[in-house]
This record gives sequence, C-alpha cells and structure tokens, in this order.
Amino acid sequence: MTSFNYGFTEEQVALKQSAMEFTRREVTPHLDQWEKDGEIPRDFQKKLAHGGFIGVGVPEEVGGDGGTLIDACAMQEGFMEAGWSGGLMASAYTHGIAIPHIIQNGSQQLIDTYVRPVLSGDMIGSLGITEPGTGSDVAGITTRAVRDGDHYVINGAKTFITSSVRGDFVTTAVRTADTGAHGLSMIVVPKGTPGFTVSRKLDKMGWLASDTGELSYVDVRVPVENLVGEENHGFYYIAQNFVSERIWLALLGYGHALRCLNLAAQYCRDRETFGKPLLANQVVRAKLTEMHRQVAVARSYTLEVAQRYDAGEDVIAEACLAKQTAVDTAVWVADQAVQLHGGMGYMRESEVERHYRDVRLLPIGGGSTEVLTDLAARLLGYAK
Repeated sequence: MTSFNYGFTEEQVALKQSAMEFTRREVTPHLDQWEKDGEIPRDFQKKLAHGGFIGVGVPEEVGGDGGTLIDACAMQEGFMEAGWSGGLMASAYTHGIAIPHIIQNGSQQLIDTYVRPVLSGDMIGSLGITEPGTGSDVAGITTRAVRDGDHYVINGAKTFITSSVRGDFVTTAVRTADTGAHGLSMIVVPKGTPGFTVSRKLDKMGWLASDTGELSYVDVRVPVENLVGEENHGFYYIAQNFVSERIWLALLGYGHALRCLNLAAQYCRDRETFGKPLLANQVVRAKLTEMHRQVAVARSYTLEVAQRYDAGEDVIAEACLAKQTAVDTAVWVADQAVQLHGGMGYMRESEVERHYRDVRLLPIGGGSTEVLTDLAARLLGYAK
C-alpha cells in the first residue's frame, strides 16, 4: 500500500491517520448506500464536527479549529487515501466554498447566524455562482438583486449547485450594477425564503453521493443585513477564494489517483492469469510505476503551492497549474486502474469504476482546464 507522508509535520501525519480511522469507522460501511441515495445524511456533519474534522483550517474566532491550508490538506488526503468518493468530499465540505466569503468579509451577525452553526454541524451551506448561461465566466452573471428599502429583491436562477437540495442557505452571487465584474455582490439567501426554491435535483455521471440542484429565485426578498461585505465587491470576494478552492480540487485529484493506484496494485497482486499474478508481467509493473510517478509529482506540486499560499505568496497561476497537473493525473490513473482490473473494472461493484466516473468532473469544476490555462498564461506574461 503506497502512502505518502513527506511534506507533513508529525502533527499533520497524526491528523491524516485520524481521518483514515474515522473513515473506516464512519464512512466505509455506509458509502455504497449514500451513493445509491444520491446524498449523505445530515447527521454526518455532526459526526465530522464531533470528530474535529469540520473546522480544520478555519479561524478559531469564528468557531473553527484553527490551522492552515496544509493542515486541511493532510486531513483530506487521509480521507481520500481511505476511500472517500468525490461526491462525499464535495458535499461534506461544501462549507469550504460557502462560508469563506462570510468569514472574510461578512458582519458579525452573519458569522453568528450561519458560520458558527455550519462549523458545529448544525447547518449546511452552499455557494450559488454558476448559472444556466454562465459557468467559468463569473463576470457574466445575470441573477439580479435590486434594493427595495431594507431588502434586496432577487430574481434569477443557478445551476449545478452542490449541497443545495439538503442545504439551509446559499451564499449567492448576484448582479447589483450593470458594470460587468465590478457590479456583483454576495448575498446569503436562507432556505424557506418565499420565492426561493430548488427547482429540481440533478442527476450526474459521478459524484453520486452529492446532492446537486438547480435553484430558482422569483421576487425573493432578503434583508439588506444579508449582504456579504460591500455592495459591488462580490467579484473580488469570489476571486479571493478561487486559489484555495483550486488547491482543494488538486488535492481531490491526486487523492483519487492515489486510491486508484493502491486498488490496482492490490488487484494485480491477487489476480492470476495464465498461472501467474498480473504483477509478474513487466508491462503491468511498468504501468503501476508510471501511475506512482504521476501521483507523486501531482502531490508534491500541490503541496508546494499550498505551502506558498499559507506563506502569503501570490499563487494564482500556480494554483491553476497544480489543479491541471493533479486532475490530469487523476483522469489518466483512474483510466489505467480500470484497464488493469479488466472486466471487473467496468462493474459498479468495483471501487475503481466509481473513481473513474468521479474524476471526470475535475477538469471542469472550479474553472475548466482551458479557462485556467489561459488565465495562467496571462498571469505568467505569455499573452499579448
């Protein structure tokens, strides 16, 4: 079994091992059923909170456990190495994209009302940015919020929103001025607000344990106190958190790849063909070695960028490239793992089949590879 611990302190290795033990106890016996159900139970958030796994990397002053992005990487690497699905990770940690804007820019009232309950496992939040007509083009958002006295009135739609079906609120990106990227704001919209509905739950190729919804906003009235930070500063707030999100997606990528490598290696040890184990074939050993190499490179690159982020460096371009490196690795390694499993790799009962489906989203989510490559090119001075 391949396990990488270099790059982590002793405390971070212990955190990773705790995450793996938690997985064996609280996740492994139930994950197949959660995948069939299309969502994870709400009480799982309480179990994560009681285990000390929700607030890692979140400031203590808002209810978190403190620590750095690297601490969170160590924990989540443990989860992935022990067999979490992409959908489970996405739904269990949607707060990683739902509450940072509030923590960094929101009022104390918003922090007390939404952030603290999320970190205690009592609430579930989601982030509403993507729309039916806009994906990576955040500046093109059309969902509009108009000030009306002490309220904003919101009209529009969002799609592909993770945890929105079972969630309690959506930190929503809206247009408050007709000035492109400079006319966006962030407003917290609670579930149950009149006119705010989950218009449908979406079916996906992978990430099956993650509930994904399409949202409708029809004359939704929200108090002005639910505005996050300043009006028309939303694009900056969103961009502020893209780096950590892309590092997280990179970790998800190499985490899937590492799990697939271990599953494939074990299968090749156990499976006999023509009177000998698959590992007796040079071509199989070479393939596993290449899988190992790519995982190690993706992990090293991702953690280096995370460490530089923790040190306060500007790593926007590097985060884009780390994500691409890791998710390309995930797609290739998962494909090779299915190939090495033969017919069994194509069966739903095989874990590598699930990873194969889950990793396909990674080059799309959080900014497509094509968009992020162009962004990195401009940041690195390679564009006119």
